[in-house]
Amino acid sequence: MAGAKDIEVVVFDVLGTMVDEPGGLRAAIRDAVPASDNASDSASDDTSVDRLLTVWREHVEREQQRIAEDGRTYANTEIIDREAAQLVADRAGLTDPAAIGRLATAGQRLKPWDDSLAGLARLARRFPVLGLSHASRAALLRLNAYAGLRWHQALSAEDARAYKPAPEVYRLALDAAGCPPERVLMVAAHAWDLRGAQAVGMRTAYVQRPGGDPPQRTDTFTWRSAHLDELVAALAG
Repeated sequence: MAGAKDIEVVVFDVLGTMVDEPGGLRAAIRDAVPASDNASDSASDDTSVDRLLTVWREHVEREQQRIAEDGRTYANTEIIDREAAQLVADRAGLTDPAAIGRLATAGQRLKPWDDSLAGLARLARRFPVLGLSHASRAALLRLNAYAGLRWHQALSAEDARAYKPAPEVYRLALDAAGCPPERVLMVAAHAWDLRGAQAVGMRTAYVQRPGGDPPQRTDTFTWRSAHLDELVAALAG
């Protein structure tokens, strides 16, 4: 197994790994969709929000898969999120254009996990750190500013006109890193993302997050951590 001395550059997934994507989208949907005036209906309202979040996430996953299978021309996350917001609005009976427009940009206003900023700063003192995200270039710029994420370089999958786990997305990071793939570490809360990184020769580190995609028994990632602090200690300690 590789050690920290074998790593030259650290690459982070952003959505879900460094920022709370499911929590942020859930909060945005709750703000956009009027809740019941009856306090006793709060549990029902929460269930409704969760169902609407599922509508959103399933649309995003479906459209990204269609793009991967050449069933749709590449569309960036701003377009797909706008479609998802409209589906949620249609399902919830939301007709206010301003509210729908704000909901469509919810992915640009996601809070970092409690350990993200300090962990990123600590690693950045030892390694070049890159963000590699599905978010479009414009959306990623605004998300990084909102969440306070400070990268040496932030890369958008929009430049590859593809979505992970397509190999051309990871090659954006490898090209920026300028070193052999086995000396580049991909960090993510999604096992499917790390498998894609492994396929191009990168080292991998799984960090557990709520709503992430946990590893299978057959996955052989370089590191597995219950939280980012644990991985940072292993790499920068």
